[in-house]
Amino acid sequence: MIRVVVADDHPIVRAGIVGLLATADDIEVVGEAADGEEAQRLTAELNPDLVLMDLRMPGVGGVEATARILAAGGADGSTRVLVLTTYETDDDIIGAIEAGASGYLLKAAPQAEIIEGVRAVARGQTVLAPNIAAMLVQRVRSGTPAPEAADTPRLSARELQVLKLVAAGHSNPQIAAALFIGEATVKTHLLHVFEKLAVSDRTRAVTRAMELGLL
Repeated sequence: MIRVVVADDHPIVRAGIVGLLATADDIEVVGEAADGEEAQRLTAELNPDLVLMDLRMPGVGGVEATARILAAGGADGSTRVLVLTTYETDDDIIGAIEAGASGYLLKAAPQAEIIEGVRAVARGQTVLAPNIAAMLVQRVRSGTPAPEAADTPRLSARELQVLKLVAAGHSNPQIAAALFIGEATVKTHLLHVFEKLAVSDRTRAVTRAMELGLL
């Protein structure tokens, strides 16, 4: 079972999210929080696999709560955070990802996409709604120019293909199917990407590649 804490300050919305997750037989909501501080406390007490985090809440907001939860590491360092919000501005997205969130989905997303997003993040994957990924690309391309080529890590053509599919929100099995390679090979390519970009997870790999102009 994937054990989830749902953090949202609107009771009706929170109840709707809890009800949606209840339709999945492999997901269990173990706690509900009305703000970031309560989400942090419940994470420490319950050690969930995942916190489904709203961004704008009274007191401690979602970005700060995400940073605190991941800095504390939950009870054993295994808790991940998936942002589920109505906000899709550049600053909201970048703030959540820099805080360490493993994914960013909008509440308007199809219900099946939200449930699969929870499963994917619980498996250690990165989840970015397609329009969010596109927005990140646009932000980077319109911002500071990438460093000189000599300072930019070189990814192989295959590594770039894999990373582009990660940025589009695809899971390892989906990437393997799309590129006609084994899932173990996908994992190997990702490990090489992490090493070259000096990062430790899929979300940061995508954002770092965008910062460098590789995506």
